[in-house]
Amino acid sequence: MSAALKYTLARIGLFVAVLAALWFVDLNVFLKLMLALAFSAALSFFLLRGWRDELAGEMATATERRRAEKERLRSALAGEDQTPTDTPPTPPTPTEDPDPRR
Repeated sequence: MSAALKYTLARIGLFVAVLAALWFVDLNVFLKLMLALAFSAALSFFLLRGWRDELAGEMATATERRRAEKERLRSALAGEDQTPTDTPPTPPTPTEDPDPRR
């Protein structure tokens, strides 16, 4: 399972758990949702640190891979990936002329 999916599902689960705990408090529904959002964000900062770091590592790796691929494509489009040759091309080896009329 990817780190992004794990972290997202954990954040949603934490929000639902806090909302369920606040559901029995006598408050407005909008206020319950806002409090659940705030409390779950604060709790996820501490409880989900490992998964958040894992997600950041995966994102950094993907970014570096995209950057390298982008540079490779740019150099290929600019023609920089071909090795330059300093020597002129060698002439073809002489062969018998297939047309004897010359």
